[in-house]
Amino acid sequence: MGIPPNSIEKKDTIEELVFELIRMEATTLERVNASVIYCAEWLEQRGLKVTLLENQGLKSLVCILNEEINSPTIILNGHVDVVPANPEGFQPQIIDGKLFGRGSYDMLGAVASMMHTMVELSKKKLSVKVMLCIVPDEECGGFMGTGFLVDRGYLGDFAICGEPTNFKIAIQSKGVLQVKIKVSGLAAHSSQPWLGDNAILKAMKYYEVIEAIDEIQKTNLLFTRPSLNLSMIEAGRALNQVPDQCSLYLDIRYLPSEDASVIKEKIQRAAPDATLEVIAQGSPVLTDKDHPFVVELKQVTEHSLNRTIELFGQNGTADTRFYANYNIPAIEFGPMGEGHHGPQEYVVIKSLYQYKEILKQFIFNLEK
Repeated sequence: MGIPPNSIEKKDTIEELVFELIRMEATTLERVNASVIYCAEWLEQRGLKVTLLENQGLKSLVCILNEEINSPTIILNGHVDVVPANPEGFQPQIIDGKLFGRGSYDMLGAVASMMHTMVELSKKKLSVKVMLCIVPDEECGGFMGTGFLVDRGYLGDFAICGEPTNFKIAIQSKGVLQVKIKVSGLAAHSSQPWLGDNAILKAMKYYEVIEAIDEIQKTNLLFTRPSLNLSMIEAGRALNQVPDQCSLYLDIRYLPSEDASVIKEKIQRAAPDATLEVIAQGSPVLTDKDHPFVVELKQVTEHSLNRTIELFGQNGTADTRFYANYNIPAIEFGPMGEGHHGPQEYVVIKSLYQYKEILKQFIFNLEK
């Protein structure tokens, strides 16, 4: 695949592997693909079988242990794409046990730990099937990676996405509904605004009604606040003219218990003469807190870290939603760190090894 074997063989610690993945600068198609290929060769050098798949130019990796047996399948899912950063962000460094660099926490540290987990599990006799999926595009939607893989049949009984959670377990995440509301008015000269119908003022009145929709305002035990963001406004052609067009762009994150179709219907009712366009929509995740795999992972983590582990709801979205679409219980669960998407992003090195051991013990316990 084009990477000198010696450069791969040398990466024997988790932090060394994270260093290499950060240096990949996986912010473009070419660099993301190079990162996936690097992971594939790293695993192959250690005796694991890897399948590379491509979708619209983007590569994904699947590595399965015990592929031939019919048994419960645990999915370990991680993405190698990262958000852009200044050049120094791709020069990893270790300070006081923290590994700094773009993507270290979100989520190259977890990816590296999962890869080491697979290598160590491959040396054991398991009756559980384990599937590692390394994907290319979670940061920009996930449709080309995890979305593609699940549609191709790479499914299982429980999915762990290694997103940043500081060992907390995210069993829920909000759904996404992004819409454009185009409101029409009547143009007139600014000196006689009463002759026109100001589309901006009209749109803002509609927004106040939309803001009060029950499904957008609701909270529950895991989510303490609604998520409605007026992200952009397009309106007006000249300072001396009453605007006859105004478009509002809304980013709505609704609770897993709510229905996006009901929200869309109520938005249209709130703005009856406006045009409603759905820009993007993503399903929520609602994994049962009492699911045996959730309970087992929580117990293993608490025993390993000697502290109580919180179950929580994630305000943002992750690739868990693609598994949830197939009724596969999915959670977000990752190591310790801080500052993802920011200039001081880091992952705690000790937690990478704890994470690996927790994943291994969780899988071992399923053998019982």
